[in-house]
Amino acid sequence: MQTPIKQQIVLASGNKGKLAEFDQMLAALNIEVLPQNQFNVSEVAETGTTFVENAIIKARHAAEITGKAAIADDSGIEVDALQGQPGIYSARYSGEGATETSNYLKLLDALQGETLRSARFQCVLVYMRHAKDPTPIICQASWEGTINHAPQGEQGHGYDPVFIPQGFDCSAAELTGDQKNAHSHRGKALKLLVSAMQAQGIILSTNISNSSSSNTITMDEQS
Repeated sequence: MQTPIKQQIVLASGNKGKLAEFDQMLAALNIEVLPQNQFNVSEVAETGTTFVENAIIKARHAAEITGKAAIADDSGIEVDALQGQPGIYSARYSGEGATETSNYLKLLDALQGETLRSARFQCVLVYMRHAKDPTPIICQASWEGTINHAPQGEQGHGYDPVFIPQGFDCSAAELTGDQKNAHSHRGKALKLLVSAMQAQGIILSTNISNSSSSNTITMDEQS
């Protein structure tokens, strides 16, 4: 029986919530996701004006320092009543020393008395084979919903406690990991990324028996 090759990919983030989501979704593909702080990669200034620009900046920085392929996620929440804010500034919305709690509390305060509460999470994923990759893979997806009037739930991270996903009557922080991965902006973007990596031969799928449960996915060592 062929032993699948485990490929290490650096996640250009130290966010434990994001790492857990990527790890859960990519483990079945025989991909080990390692946080960049494991390699002492410093945070890089996100000087872009779009999610795409910032994701490329972060992926290139992580790949350059580690010498490994890197995935970067740049994501945030857009609120229609706030003309798309906080957007690319979601992680630092409440200023210097921002925390997840201070960010969503500021958002709730900004929406006090507002009846228009539609919003969406946006996610852009960038995969770079190496720091000088001229054609990184870029995938984008969104998750529609509304902003609740108060936080609910203990799961998830970021703005999850105040985000009610379309089709649900609970917050994103009350969903199971499997539910969130099936519907979230990041889960959908990652599915697109995996499909693109398969199409380019970076991920190779090999059936080693007729049983669907025995399908394995191995990584091209040249990636």
